[in-house]
Amino acid sequence: MAFTKDDLVRAVTDENLYPLYQSYKIVETLLEIIKSRLSSGENVLISSFGKFSVKEKRERRGRNPVTGESVMLAPRRVVTFKCSKKLRKKIN
Repeated sequence: MAFTKDDLVRAVTDENLYPLYQSYKIVETLLEIIKSRLSSGENVLISSFGKFSVKEKRERRGRNPVTGESVMLAPRRVVTFKCSKKLRKKIN
């Protein structure tokens, strides 16, 4: 089962005794800041957690899995995440 945004809001509420609406606003604000930084091409580094980076993907040849037809995939930007050593250690 996935940990959802709603679960995160409730965890913030429980940990800090904030009202639910205030926790929701805090989580939404944090996510909007991260999204705006990433969309402008900046990396987002959260100490002891990890780094979100924007990578440029070149145009490349792909294949339609249904028809087997060869297609050209357009260049695009993708977000990658690399966890910190502390997070990796805690997980393992």
